[in-house]
Amino acid sequence: MNNKNSRRSFIKKATLTSAALTSAPIILASSYQEKIQLTRNYYHDEFAANDQINLALIGTGIQGIYDTQSALQVDGVKLVAACDLYTGRLDRAKELWGDSIFVTRDYRKILDRKDIDAVIIATPDHWHQKITIDALMAGKHVYCEKPIVQKYEEGQAIIQAQKESGKICQIGSQGMSSLGNEKAKELYEEGAIGDIVMLDMYNDRYSAEGAWQYPIPPDANPNTVDFDTFLGNAPKVPYEAKRFFRWRNYQDYGTGVAGDLFVHAFSTLNHVISSHGPNRALATGGLRYWKDGRDVPDVTITLYDYPKTDTHAAFNAAFRVNFIAGSGGGGGFKLVGTEGEMEIGQNRVKLTRSKLEMIPGGYSTISFTENMQEQIRKGYQAQNLDTRASSLSTGTTTWEAPRDYKGGHYDHFNNFFTAIRKNGSVIQDPTFGLRAAGAALLANESYFKKHPVDWDPTNMKLI
Repeated sequence: MNNKNSRRSFIKKATLTSAALTSAPIILASSYQEKIQLTRNYYHDEFAANDQINLALIGTGIQGIYDTQSALQVDGVKLVAACDLYTGRLDRAKELWGDSIFVTRDYRKILDRKDIDAVIIATPDHWHQKITIDALMAGKHVYCEKPIVQKYEEGQAIIQAQKESGKICQIGSQGMSSLGNEKAKELYEEGAIGDIVMLDMYNDRYSAEGAWQYPIPPDANPNTVDFDTFLGNAPKVPYEAKRFFRWRNYQDYGTGVAGDLFVHAFSTLNHVISSHGPNRALATGGLRYWKDGRDVPDVTITLYDYPKTDTHAAFNAAFRVNFIAGSGGGGGFKLVGTEGEMEIGQNRVKLTRSKLEMIPGGYSTISFTENMQEQIRKGYQAQNLDTRASSLSTGTTTWEAPRDYKGGHYDHFNNFFTAIRKNGSVIQDPTFGLRAAGAALLANESYFKKHPVDWDPTNMKLI
């Protein structure tokens, strides 16, 4: 992308006084504030029973249920089977989707069924690689929850398995296909914020649930929970319900805040600016409050360096997560550029463009004589730095999805099932998913090693 040409194009569009077919706002005054509604048209088809996509869920936990509920909103999709290692979740699957669905504690029985076209994999992170590869090689299309892998070095095997199988594999950072991401990418490529200089992401939480202290059912015991299978290739330990139901708290099974939260941000960031990712990371933090046996931090800050590429300038990214935020919680994702900034959400994009003050005021000239101050003012005026165009292109525009918008989660599954039906491509394939996950997992690498780490974002490996 030629950033200078894009910025000129954006400003030219932004200063037009007649309607134009563009994502840029129409500006009629020196500073504007306006709201624009985002739109998306969906095409609905009628599918016969023998033309449905038969879906199975592997991992009927919190995210697995939310994933399936979104997936079943897409026309022509039917859930036929569910798998989980806790029998209570299999009972819940029948409550939600009917007694006719097949349930099992062995995911291999799902993959053996010839009537299943696609699977959702929503297991703990340490099972992602194994089940994804097994599913692809069994001829199933795969929607795998983020992060694609628990360890970055596991990702290449998934990329290879997808290529060999020829099946569709979508990684599940569910906001990726959202209207917000789509608009933000369009705006960035039009030069709306100039050259990016910083990404600011934060996620503050102030609840036990937000800190992954999920409830443990009273009937949980070694008979209702297949704990040995859950452990997989993790170190063998005696049965402990907390490890099963709160697995995100442990390095053996999860990826901490980086794999749970950072990876969403990297997915959006890399998509919007067409980047492969950062090349360096430095993390710090600690376990400050939720000392419940977990071995991952509940407060963390990671700084990333992005190198200059054809699509973006060199810039820095700051990622911050606080699970004991006394403010009550909140979050944000903001791209800051030389000429503006964008706050990006799944349903909303807010673009703010400000005037860059190039002419000094009284503060910096106070030490000069009145005569010298006048000479300085005239010198700046002669440079014509304060142009009318720079004033016309300032203000705030907010693009918002309509109230009946089906949401980014629906859109991500719609993208997945459309790719299956039309043998097309998905927005978040395994290579994209590994670049997002690899960048996120650099935070863990740096935090536990206590030093910066370098990363090759193109080849997806540590340096």
